[in-house]
Amino acid sequence: YQRRVRGSRKGGTLRLGVMTSGGDAQGMNAAVRAIVRTAIGKGVEVYGFLEGYAGMVTGGDLIKKLTWDDVSGWMGKGGTILGTTRCMEFMERSGRLKAAKNLLQLGIDRLIVIGGDGSLTGANILKQEWPSYVKEMLDSGIITKEQADNNSNLHIVGLVGSIDNDMCGTDFTIGYDSALHRVVEALDSISSTAASHSRTFVVEVMGRNCGCLALYASLAVGADWFFVPECPPEPGWEKKMTDDINMGRKRGRRQTIVIVAEGATDRSGKRISAEYIKDVIEKTLDIAVRITILGHVQRGGTPSAWDRTIATLMGVESVKVILDSKYKSEGLLVGISSSIITTTPLMPQVERTHSVPKAIKDGDYLNAMRLRGSDFEYAFRTQRTLARTIPHERSDKLEVMSFGVFTVGAPAPGMNAAIRTTVRWVLDSGHKIYGIKGGFLGLMEDEVEELNWISVAGWATEGASLLGSTRRQPERQLEDVVKTIKKYNFKGLVMIGGWEGYTGILSLMNNREKYPELNIPMICIPATVSNNCPGTGESIGSDTALNMIIRAADALKQSAYASGNRVFIMEVQGGRCGYLALLGSIGGGAQITYLPEEPFNIETLVSHLKILKNRAQTHKRSATLIINNEKSHNVLTTRLLVDLFKAEGKGIYSVRENILGHTQQGNSPSPMDRINAALSARKGVEVMIDSATKKSPIIGAIGISSGVVKFTEMEELIKVMDFQNRRSTEGDIWWKKLRSCLAFIVNRPEEEPIHLQRSFSKQPLTGTRKNVVMDGEKKCPDDDKKSDQKK
Repeated sequence: YQRRVRGSRKGGTLRLGVMTSGGDAQGMNAAVRAIVRTAIGKGVEVYGFLEGYAGMVTGGDLIKKLTWDDVSGWMGKGGTILGTTRCMEFMERSGRLKAAKNLLQLGIDRLIVIGGDGSLTGANILKQEWPSYVKEMLDSGIITKEQADNNSNLHIVGLVGSIDNDMCGTDFTIGYDSALHRVVEALDSISSTAASHSRTFVVEVMGRNCGCLALYASLAVGADWFFVPECPPEPGWEKKMTDDINMGRKRGRRQTIVIVAEGATDRSGKRISAEYIKDVIEKTLDIAVRITILGHVQRGGTPSAWDRTIATLMGVESVKVILDSKYKSEGLLVGISSSIITTTPLMPQVERTHSVPKAIKDGDYLNAMRLRGSDFEYAFRTQRTLARTIPHERSDKLEVMSFGVFTVGAPAPGMNAAIRTTVRWVLDSGHKIYGIKGGFLGLMEDEVEELNWISVAGWATEGASLLGSTRRQPERQLEDVVKTIKKYNFKGLVMIGGWEGYTGILSLMNNREKYPELNIPMICIPATVSNNCPGTGESIGSDTALNMIIRAADALKQSAYASGNRVFIMEVQGGRCGYLALLGSIGGGAQITYLPEEPFNIETLVSHLKILKNRAQTHKRSATLIINNEKSHNVLTTRLLVDLFKAEGKGIYSVRENILGHTQQGNSPSPMDRINAALSARKGVEVMIDSATKKSPIIGAIGISSGVVKFTEMEELIKVMDFQNRRSTEGDIWWKKLRSCLAFIVNRPEEEPIHLQRSFSKQPLTGTRKNVVMDGEKKCPDDDKKSDQKK
């Protein structure tokens, strides 16, 4: 890991431009912040174009050189501080000629554009026409031969900023997750008032010709009906919808939620509006219907933890790519695929994006869904089943089996969403499902209850676990556990929980020879805020906790800045897994992070104290956030760190402590946790039923790895389980490769590295789609624990 690579070329210092264009999206500012700081750290000057292409064409005060401090505090800001406006002049060659002139006169031959497909296409046109502009201005004497030689090509990199998530080449666009948060928060509020008055609500969401917001919001809140452009409903859908709503009311539903994407149509191409749906329901069922059009509230608010993270990673990567000499021939798109930052050719992805509306127009709906990504079709079919009023009818010849579901360990937001999907998927498969209360304790004490379709209505939005969750292990009462399994004739178990759940299932697996009743499939679905379970890169509950952390970080930094020269040390959960601390530092803008995976000592703290003193003395109002994992060190606890930093501050700065504690385990689950819970549970049930049907008792865990929901057998998981530290030792998990990213956006050019020069992986972050990982840092040997305690 090279901390500083001076950006220079023949003719002077390298200069790059950055702009936001098109519709604003949460996370754009975080991307600009990362671009500016990474570039400055590499000795490159950065110029921001205010108001997008309008600033590039107009020039003058609308082109501003950006400094390190200019982008301070941008991480948590919504919208785009650089501004964006439609520029009709840039659509003409004469306007683009003016833009090229402004770029050439400033010596800018590298451009990073954050926007949608239209904005990125505009940048590519400018790139293609660039040689003709250079020649034209050289011939007319506007630029010198030296300027022409030094700026013979325009290098462009695009980042997709759009709440619609409608661009191919990236799994997530910047702003999409935040918009989904706004939609889900609104729907949660609407659900409670709808239930109070026994009403039906029709909610229209944005997305243009893309149904991502509508589909995944429906899956997250458990909507009753939804409409997306990629798969229009079949003729006669009006009667089917009203019949389902009427049946649901008869079965006890007090509210009905219908979600429609703004670009939804029927199969003849006629738009399906919220007003039309309202009229159909009211005329057929004679019930009260209300319409809510969320509109631009979906673009507003602070960016979510995920949007801050991917925007930062994409921003860092875009600078590294645009400075790499091997990427000069074509425009590039920096995105994220399977949780890995990727770099692909720009225009092929734009063309793929434009092929989706064509597939819809041609009636090729399956292809339209697949172009949105493999998970889109999977989520679509999952929601279609979960939204049913009753399960599908199954053949009488089907052997009806009984299964159990329970939660174990500390509560995690999203557990109930996983229970709901487990229950409904088992029932829809024609079998019986029982809820086991209190985890393994419920199996010991026969706290078991049969669940039906309506039993779990509304559970998707609830936090913690409505079945109850304890850390109790089954070893000492195995006979009672076996007795309960035999009583209900369970043919399989689904455990939703964290480390204690895994070890409990492992204990049952190890006793199968002694107890034949334990020779049944057992599926673990990881649900813990710590994200320390093996076989998955994302545990249910961790995203909700992460959003809680970044909200607290925003509040603390605001308080610290107002107080002047204040340091906040915030302790987060995670056990001996540094996921929350690391991702919280990236999204929360922490200057220092202490992780259990990275040993540190007093000498480390001394170097940090020097930097804090220097910052406080050179900046009148400095706000410093330190995030410490609760078990980062056996001796140097958060309380000790506070006392040490406070004593050494000596009036230069003040120190405050903030321990978030169990607030990270509470709250309604985030959209991502609800969606991951539903998709993981569906996969888990399918594996379990298939195993039970084949009489081959498989045991393992469902995980989300490289963006794919997959099953891993317990024998493989054991190999990467660090039982002493209660965490996975897998080295290829995506988040473990992000450590060095903090150095790019935290360390000022004049400072020594404030972060430890250690990393979880020696693999690099840059490269093509086939090999894209983070720049590896030199790994220091672990400090001797005894020496550390003595110090």
